[in-house]
Amino acid sequence: MTIHGSLFTDFKERETQDPFSLQNKKMLRVDMRYGEVMAKAGSMVAYQGDVRFTKQSSGLGRMFKAAVTSEGLTLMTCSGQGDLFLADSASEIQVIYLQDDAISVNGNNVLAFSSSIQWDIHRIQARGAAMTGGLYNVSLRGTGYVALLTKGDPVALDVASAPTFGDAQAVVMWTAGVSMDVRVDTGGIGSMIRGGTGELFQMAFSGQGYVLVQPSESVTDGGHQQSSGGSGSMLGGLLS
Repeated sequence: MTIHGSLFTDFKERETQDPFSLQNKKMLRVDMRYGEVMAKAGSMVAYQGDVRFTKQSSGLGRMFKAAVTSEGLTLMTCSGQGDLFLADSASEIQVIYLQDDAISVNGNNVLAFSSSIQWDIHRIQARGAAMTGGLYNVSLRGTGYVALLTKGDPVALDVASAPTFGDAQAVVMWTAGVSMDVRVDTGGIGSMIRGGTGELFQMAFSGQGYVLVQPSESVTDGGHQQSSGGSGSMLGGLLS
């Protein structure tokens, strides 16, 4: 039987020598010859060769932080030989390479990273965050590849070029050298009387580097969350 059509040519696997490469905007190919990879649990959609998956322990310190902050990563260690294909709910995938550098990222937006990258949950040092009981993100640090998830094509804003602000549910990550504060914008008494603008709390960025913002206010799980209880409950309801 012969199958006619361009399906097997238009969508044929793309062969590359890169450890992380995009097969299309929504699927990542990982060449396992370069070593183990940490990936979001359940993100494997296919593999060729002999690839094994083991749930990674977060360690007591990160488990405690995750329980307190509602932030964290559920990861699996991928090892073996062959090609591994990763995806998550047809989200767009962005690949970056860190060279002795660091980013602060919403945990919900992490798809995979090289085993050489160190990760932890960290409290965001923001003056305005005192009212929230604390904001938390995942830090990725070291040298290696990182694959991030976005809802739609993102924009990378140069913080040094102009005052930069973002909605907490749209900000995906920011690079080292960027500082974040919480800004309260009521829109004035008249706006508040009419029910507000829906943009009361904003993330204000300064310093040198970039902020990645996605075209969807769907970052509701994971990063930018507050510790439970106290004054943080108000902002928690507004950001989720």
